[in-house]
Amino acid sequence: MAGGGNEKASGGGGDGKPKKKICCACPETKGPRDTCIAEKGPEHEDCVKLIEAHKKCLRAEGFNV
Repeated sequence: MAGGGNEKASGGGGDGKPKKKICCACPETKGPRDTCIAEKGPEHEDCVKLIEAHKKCLRAEGFNV
């Protein structure tokens, strides 16, 4: 699965360290991404878009992914 949960928090950029654990950040993009991957696979066009949206959200939360 994309974003296996081993990403480390970024110490720089944004406003410092993330306030949440990566597993708890961005539930609004994580759920749809996970469902899409389970149903269609990570290479499906729809899932690629959801994966990128989740990464963008995680970066906004201060994670380096």
